[in-house]
Formats: sequence, C-alpha cells, structure tokens
Amino acid sequence: MPEEGVRIQKVLAQAGLGSRRTCEDLIEARRVRVNGEVAVQGRRVDPETDVIEVDGAQIGVKAGLVHLLLNKPAGIITTASDTHGRPTVLDLVPAEPRVFPVGRLDADTEGLLLLTNDGDLTHRLTHPSFGVEKEYLVEVEGAPHRGSIRKLREGVELDDGITAPAKVAQLDDRLLRITIHEGRNRQIRRMCEAVGHPVLRLVRTRIGPLAERQLAPGEWRSLTQDEVRALERATVQRARR
Repeated sequence: MPEEGVRIQKVLAQAGLGSRRTCEDLIEARRVRVNGEVAVQGRRVDPETDVIEVDGAQIGVKAGLVHLLLNKPAGIITTASDTHGRPTVLDLVPAEPRVFPVGRLDADTEGLLLLTNDGDLTHRLTHPSFGVEKEYLVEVEGAPHRGSIRKLREGVELDDGITAPAKVAQLDDRLLRITIHEGRNRQIRRMCEAVGHPVLRLVRTRIGPLAERQLAPGEWRSLTQDEVRALERATVQRARR
C-alpha cells in the first residue's frame, strides 16, 4: 500500500458518497475498487491518476471537476468556437473553469445539454457502448400512422445503417416522445424524415436520469453530486445490458 496519497474513505467522502463512516462501510462491503482491485480500509490513492469505482461505476474524484446542465435555445451552436462568429453554448456558461459540451445538439434543436471538464465521464456518456438514453419531444409534419410509429420503434434504414430500436409514444396527432441511446448526427430528424414526417421542432427533455423543467432557455445550473453519481451509474447499467 503506497505511503503517499489520500486515504480512500476521505476521497470518497469528498466526492459526495456520504460521511466518512458511510464510505468505510462501502469499503468493508467490498463495493469499492481502485485500479480494478478491491479496496481495503486505509488504502491511499492519488485522485488524479487512480481509477476509483463504487459498484462498478467510476467516480469522478479529480480536483476541479465541473458538471453543468444547460437548457440550450434554438439558434445556438454546440461547439467550443465557430469560425462564422455565431453564438455557441460556451457563451452561455462561465468562461472559467473551461468546460466542453458532452455530445452535441444541432443549431435548431433545443433542450438539455451537459457541459463538463470531466473527460472520463464524457467518454462514457458519448461512446456507443456506454450511451445512456436521451429523450426528445418531437413535433412533426402530418400525423404519423401506426406503420410509421412501428418503423421508428423497430429501426429505420438510414444512409449509415439501420437505427437501433427506439421508444416512441404518440402524445398528440403531431407530437411524439422519442427515446434513443445512439448518438448519430441529426438522428431524430433523419429518422422522422425517413418515415415521411419531417421534424418541425425538436427538444431534448432527458439525458439518462437527468430531467429538468425549471431552467428557462439559455439558463444553466451545476449538477448536484447525487446527479453526477446517477449519471455514472447509468453508464454502468447501459454497458451491462
């Protein structure tokens, strides 16, 4: 056991897993791993380099991690900068510490977007093998019939291959709730156009376990530690399916 570093129970407590005693109980229950090995009481770790997991979910314990949730308005570009001088999502959040969008929403799409400097979590939220569910409200042209809904649910043939099965609910004649776990470029728009019902308005309402109805367009807030933990658990659940 390395003599340098911070005791694992202190690191877990600082990461929001509970009191020091609660974190010691997690260790005793063999629910904590460091670099793939079951942790023991008193184990010292380096939060900047060691991979720490609780119940299989990697815990973001590096200093200075920031996780923001933004309600992106239409007309805003999801990128760090734009060569044409158009407003970007980074113009809507604090300049420091520097954060980056997790995935992207096209300019015309509204709704929830995560921004963070947590590279490990970003990878697990965007890589196909870890992709968590993303839910959208979709207003389309015309009134989709049962056949169109069935195609959306079972998979739609696009130019880059057939889509994975989606969850689709018809809320009104022209209003759908669509949930996917892939992250292809403009996927929802392409799916709906492929079944003959182009999108008129698209709003992302949920990212994994995160839903937020209080943020006005253009507003943001920091995630709570519980919300960050929920996202981390969601990536594990998806990977195990």
